[in-house]
Amino acid sequence: MTFTACSFILDMVFGGVMEITAIDIKKDPDQNVIVGQAHFIKTVEDLYEALSQSSASGRFGIAFCEASGPRLIRTDGNDGRLIGLAADNAASIACGHVFIIMMEDMYPLNCLNAVKSVPEVCSVFVATANTLKLVVAEEDGSRGVIGVLDGGMPAGTETEKEKCERHALLRDIGYKR
Repeated sequence: MTFTACSFILDMVFGGVMEITAIDIKKDPDQNVIVGQAHFIKTVEDLYEALSQSSASGRFGIAFCEASGPRLIRTDGNDGRLIGLAADNAASIACGHVFIIMMEDMYPLNCLNAVKSVPEVCSVFVATANTLKLVVAEEDGSRGVIGVLDGGMPAGTETEKEKCERHALLRDIGYKR
């Protein structure tokens, strides 16, 4: 069965109803984003420290959706515009314990291990510069990320020529010697 709508209703075996929606992440083409799940109110401060230690010149905004208590979107970062963008995206996602990091002039490759090593981080769903949608499930006032739609589908398998081009690119930009 193929679903063409962004949102549909799923009747669950035990009689509940779950809505599944694809949420567009708003970002400019030159921005990178990391989305994950964490478990504690100090997540934004610890993510701030991890990111600021990963890049002296990178700019970022962080937003974290609390799942209990006042259930606020907690924010931090070093760029007001990116903090606002992260908060707006977090409000669209609206899933408890989910964080989103919006970045410019830095790349997930350089900070992802630091993000994953933050004690509160349970998992990272995606780190990308591609167009991005989060697949979100909602039931009885709770929401959670169940998957990601990251970029486009493969257009084929690389040829030997394209493999050589990939090897050359990685050496040209300094990631391989």
